[in-house]
Amino acid sequence: MLMTAVALAVDGPYDESADAKLEIKNALSAPTNTPVVVVFGANWCGDCRALDTAMKEGASASLLKRDFRIIKVDVGRFNKNVDVASSYGVPLSNGIPAIAIISSANKVLYVTKEGELANARKMGDEGIYQFFKRVTASSKVEK
Repeated sequence: MLMTAVALAVDGPYDESADAKLEIKNALSAPTNTPVVVVFGANWCGDCRALDTAMKEGASASLLKRDFRIIKVDVGRFNKNVDVASSYGVPLSNGIPAIAIISSANKVLYVTKEGELANARKMGDEGIYQFFKRVTASSKVEK
């Protein structure tokens, strides 16, 4: 049983050993003016996994891949990368997954302030798509 739990953590969508600040910096230094969606979550979080699946395979996938770079930031048990979330105004206390959309100039374009994605499993693919359709449309205007 322990092996399975460890395997799940390793196979999860969030790289628990990644340097979040470096990954964001690298995404922002890309030669394009592509905004970045920073997704804060954890491998133990079912809603985070549901959001990740929707972003990779669901209706939202093509929308996001076309117009945004995606960086996933592991928050552990709310004891990792909390400073990164805070620097973008993301209140992790309202639930994960949470996102910040930032411009290529590192300007915050959108933040989930009220835990808008914290119930991603209940939202389902269509609800997640409608969320991203709404927030990305307003974010693209400010590229």
